Amino acid sequence: MRLKVILITAALALFIAGAVQSFRSKTSAPVPEITERPAAAPARTLTVTATGDCTFATDSNADIDAGFVGFADRYGYEYFFKNMRELFSSDDLTLINFEGTLSENGEREDKQFAFRGDPEYVKVMTSSSVEAANLANNHSSDYGSISLQDTRRILEENGILTCRGKDNVTVTEINGIQVGLVGINYLNDKMKTELEDALCKAKDNGAELIILSIHWGIEKETEPNEEQIEAAHRAVDCGADLVIGTHPHVLQGYEIYKGKYILYSLGNFCFGGNNNPSDKDTAVFRQTFTLENGSITKDDNAEIIPCRISSHSRYNDYQPFIAEGDEAERILKKIPLIEY
Repeated sequence: MRLKVILITAALALFIAGAVQSFRSKTSAPVPEITERPAAAPARTLTVTATGDCTFATDSNADIDAGFVGFADRYGYEYFFKNMRELFSSDDLTLINFEGTLSENGEREDKQFAFRGDPEYVKVMTSSSVEAANLANNHSSDYGSISLQDTRRILEENGILTCRGKDNVTVTEINGIQVGLVGINYLNDKMKTELEDALCKAKDNGAELIILSIHWGIEKETEPNEEQIEAAHRAVDCGADLVIGTHPHVLQGYEIYKGKYILYSLGNFCFGGNNNPSDKDTAVFRQTFTLENGSITKDDNAEIIPCRISSHSRYNDYQPFIAEGDEAERILKKIPLIEY
């Protein structure tokens, strides 16, 4: 009986030793490393506001006292965007079409209208949170090439971003987003051919978001022509994320092409080119872009803000303001959503 107990005890000991060894071998196996997924980059946003034609000058053949120059002398530089300053200050980038020059040099070109403003007029922009200006239009060299050079230098020395053709494509970081600004004067046969190259240059320079300001169309026409439509679609196909059109001096409709907004004409805005335009309706376009994981999200955070270029119906006071009520509804009807 004792031998049997000893044998059972020995067998039990061997069984327990084997189990322990098996447990150790299992628990001592290498544990795979747990790797954490990198946290997604936070979303980045950019709110941009765009206006139509701005001319800070009075033609030498016009009434100076009733013109922009006379108002600047009487009321100062902060007068002009007084009604828009809060809106412009609440975005990340305000872009205007700067139609004219800031210079004390050059000779007037032989044309019906030519504009050369005092370099001090840059304070109209710096005092009201205007950060960018398109210089690609048919009045950017009204007093010769020197006036264009002066204008670009004065704006950039005062912190205003500029764009004009493929030789003046700007890419800058705003809110962590690389923003490309491209300006094309489509009325100029040579610059017209630079559209694709300028957009490609913006992309090659790292732009994640490209805004195109393009000067085109026919004055006083309330609908875009076939050339505008073709150029707009081609621009989006080449990488433009927003197309802002100017030159007709009146409002035209807008289009959403492949998810991108095309504003065919925003009309005049703070416009010293005429002391009493027959059509004083205008608009501001605003869009907030969101970038996630390097791509623009497919949201639709955009608005058209109806405005008037003057609070007076019989003359231009060069002080645009936001329209309200029935007047706002009337203006918005001039900017229909169109499909081509």
